[in-house]
Amino acid sequence: MDVKVNDSCIACGACASICDAVFSIEDVAVVDASAVAANEDGVKEAADACPVGAIEIA
Repeated sequence: MDVKVNDSCIACGACASICDAVFSIEDVAVVDASAVAANEDGVKEAADACPVGAIEIA
């Protein structure tokens, strides 16, 4: 699973509150790619909850 955060991110923190093993907030959301495989369900939940659709999963 490849996870990216696009430029529409508003750094609201929803993804980090749902899946803090993968997402953190700096100026925008940042993905810890090394943690994605072990947290795929959380990543999908965070992507679904993103208010601006900034999390892209491939």
